[in-house]
Amino acid sequence: MAVIGLGAAVFDLDGTLVDTEPRNRVMWSRLFDAHGVPYDEALIASFAGRRGHEVLRDLAHLFPGRTVEELFEQVVAYGAMPGMPPVGPVPGAVDLVRSLADEGVPLAVVTSGERTYAEGLLADLGIRDLLDIVVTAGDVVTGKPHPEGYLAAARELDVPPQEAVGFEDAPAGVAAVKSAGMTCVGVITTQPAGALAEADHVVADLEEVDVVPGPALRVRGLGTR
Repeated sequence: MAVIGLGAAVFDLDGTLVDTEPRNRVMWSRLFDAHGVPYDEALIASFAGRRGHEVLRDLAHLFPGRTVEELFEQVVAYGAMPGMPPVGPVPGAVDLVRSLADEGVPLAVVTSGERTYAEGLLADLGIRDLLDIVVTAGDVVTGKPHPEGYLAAARELDVPPQEAVGFEDAPAGVAAVKSAGMTCVGVITTQPAGALAEADHVVADLEEVDVVPGPALRVRGLGTR
């Protein structure tokens, strides 16, 4: 167990606040299947936390004759099809954000998703109005694992990065938080604990994080670096 002082809390969205990764993996799988492109689960897992456009630029050679924008629109369209895995909050996420807001802690989300997508999910969770800043894919030049999004959030919140705590579920996100100079809490909702080894603290979900006087965070969970 550890207690972490904090000047701000910054959350990833997919897999950290809301459990969308099962749906996202099905969406990517359908794209590969539709184009007859071979893949495995490890490849799809490596996309977690990254901007879709950047993933597709890296894979463009597998889809000759298709633009990145065409492929991205195809992936997104799969998300609205019937029979997709359901989406719901990560355990403890909503209560943690509300507790932090009650304590007056500056709050932000830094996501690799597009703005309309992110704003919709946050509204569905009922926490959009509690957040001071939402940094989305279109707000940065370079996505995770680059720290640009987290540095932008700290700047907009007017809090030094070293006084902020970032919550992430993917290796690319953990790398971004650490590169920004923030303390990182890794959440193993989508990845095994070993994949988040660079995080300062690792928890199973956000029920293992409590707000205590200070304000500060009491982190139970699987371990501390």
